Amino acid sequence: MNNKIKNAGLIFMKVGLHAQESIEDIIKRKQREFEETGSIFWGYGGNTCHPLKMVQPFAQQVEGSGNQVLIVMQKMNSRHAAPPEIAKEYSDDGVNWQPIPKGIEVRGSRHALVLDELRLEEFDLNLGELEVGVGPSRGRKADQYLIGQADKGCFLYKPSELPIEENEQVIKHIELVARVKAPYAVFLRN
Repeated sequence: MNNKIKNAGLIFMKVGLHAQESIEDIIKRKQREFEETGSIFWGYGGNTCHPLKMVQPFAQQVEGSGNQVLIVMQKMNSRHAAPPEIAKEYSDDGVNWQPIPKGIEVRGSRHALVLDELRLEEFDLNLGELEVGVGPSRGRKADQYLIGQADKGCFLYKPSELPIEENEQVIKHIELVARVKAPYAVFLRN
């Protein structure tokens, strides 16, 4: 893991089939979005990365310390077969809504991260070297947080003070990276 990754705030997310669209097709569509609009809205659901309570405060804290926020994504097999309904509006505060920018399409999601260019970048990420950076689980190691239904979170690099035995390491292979940019995360509605 390079220093750019170590110094960044990381939003880890497992990605795969979503709203009946393969991850490969999603990546192609999102890269086209960036070429056309200069931004990507990466849709997701759940509350572990709630826009107002988690992502925005985390991103503001990280950027306030002079670092950037990156999303690092692990591809996985997914059965997310939600209807591919396309969001029509977004809000960064849940109150004031505006149309999704022309050229951006988000399907089957309640929230979206706002990203710069999506890059194919491969490296291994040791979850034992990350800790939750925001919310009630702040300080908890990522390898303990990302169990059960949790498939995403906001993390900071914090190397273990004691060496972690190789057979106890939880390593995730990262294949996609993007910078998360203001307003960082938004609510969506159809």
